[in-house]
Amino acid sequence: MAQHESAVKRIRRNAARAVINRGRVSRLRTFLKKVESAIAAGDRAAAVAAFKAAQPLLHRGIAQGTLHKNTAARKLSRLNTRIKALA
Repeated sequence: MAQHESAVKRIRRNAARAVINRGRVSRLRTFLKKVESAIAAGDRAAAVAAFKAAQPLLHRGIAQGTLHKNTAARKLSRLNTRIKALA
């Protein structure tokens, strides 16, 4: 267990940030699942709409430090490729 006051405070802060980040990642996954399900259904219009809704969230995840920029770029690229393949 932490003994120093600063270490105890850091533990509290990390726990609070973990809760916030868990919510952000969960929201991202939900939006990505919407795109995935639209692609799986073969509905290109719904996939494009879901992709356009998910794109700003991924970029916001980068800005907030939840996602690494390459992770978001990879996800966007792969989803976009799969949507284009539906045409």
